[in-house]
Amino acid sequence: MSSPQATQSPGSTPVGGDTSSKSVGELLGEITSDLSTLMRQEVALAKAEAAQSAKRAGKGAGLGVGAVVAAHFTILFLSIALWWWLGTYISHGWSAVVVAVLWAIAATVMALTAKREFTEIRGLDRTAETLKKIPNAIKGNEEENR
Repeated sequence: MSSPQATQSPGSTPVGGDTSSKSVGELLGEITSDLSTLMRQEVALAKAEAAQSAKRAGKGAGLGVGAVVAAHFTILFLSIALWWWLGTYISHGWSAVVVAVLWAIAATVMALTAKREFTEIRGLDRTAETLKKIPNAIKGNEEENR
């Protein structure tokens, strides 16, 4: 009469199940398969987190560049008009200084906005957390990971 394990497919023994009827080769095969699955899952998680972070970085960079280009053209034409208009009340030299200060203010606002976008980018938080759990899982101490 055959035991119930004999009819199960390889790798179908539940965690913590009876492994006394399996050969060392079968056990090593299962361990290798489990480690391979674990590593594939970790790589998939890392890819997903990296894609999410890259998307945020791209959005922040795109918004920053777009703001700089739009602000450049707007300020260029407005600064020429302002410089010309101020030149009717004060010398053109001083009106140029006033316009330059306005350029500096605009650049500061854009830089601070871009910096805020970049600081909101997350790294690979979950991947790092789950990678720390692998040594305990290999040792069979999964309860320490909870």
